[in-house]
Amino acid sequence: MWKNGCAAVGDTEMFYVSFGRGRKNLVVLPGLSDGLATVKGKAAILSVSYRRFFSDYTVYLFSRKNRMPEGYSIREMARDQATVLKSLGIERAYVLGVSLGGMIAQYLAIDYPELVEKLILAVTAPNANPIVTAAVSGWIGMAERGEHTALIVDTAEKTYSEAYFQKSRKLFPLLAAITRPKSYERFLRNAQAILRFDSRGELARIACPTLIIAGSSDRTLGKDACFALKAAISDSALFIYDGLGHAVYEEAKDFYDRVLAFCNQE
Repeated sequence: MWKNGCAAVGDTEMFYVSFGRGRKNLVVLPGLSDGLATVKGKAAILSVSYRRFFSDYTVYLFSRKNRMPEGYSIREMARDQATVLKSLGIERAYVLGVSLGGMIAQYLAIDYPELVEKLILAVTAPNANPIVTAAVSGWIGMAERGEHTALIVDTAEKTYSEAYFQKSRKLFPLLAAITRPKSYERFLRNAQAILRFDSRGELARIACPTLIIAGSSDRTLGKDACFALKAAISDSALFIYDGLGHAVYEEAKDFYDRVLAFCNQE
């Protein structure tokens, strides 16, 4: 039912997990957290959220490649993702990109439209707007100084709704104690790529049906990013979770049902 996999790409590898037995493919691209910990060996636990997809879809959840050169761009991440999809025989897929993964998904749909059946852009932006820049620049500084607990707590505060954060705030320092990476290089390469990202001039090239999902209280992206995406992508729909923030994929109980309904829609 599930698999922990590894695909070659250039001079390095890309970890992925897959689960389900359906004929259709759902490709999931995660956010900046992938810079701290990859999906390696986590197929069983990651499969839980996608169990409703298993009968009709095979779900693939990819990390970014293991060795990233300095200056590695989001467009290059999309190029490498397309290379791996083709190497795995995935010729067409429904693509769910979350946060940074949504930025990669934009370029995947722009540069490799033959690969993308439908696109779901969850809590993402078309560029590093001032709110994105402030948040990510702050996290870069914390990582460079080795302030791991501060990084985890600040990320959580900007990701979760206020109610969820306050309820769980004592857990985040404990989480930090068991998640410190050996090196922040991978995190920094991902984060720095966000600051250079800007797809606004090319979003009109996205031709596939697109669902944009946002939270009304997103303290990582701000309130306007989703509207900019909606205005630029012609065949798109927008759904906003009122009162939720950047972590709608965790906090909204119907998030995955909504994604599945969009994928199944004729």
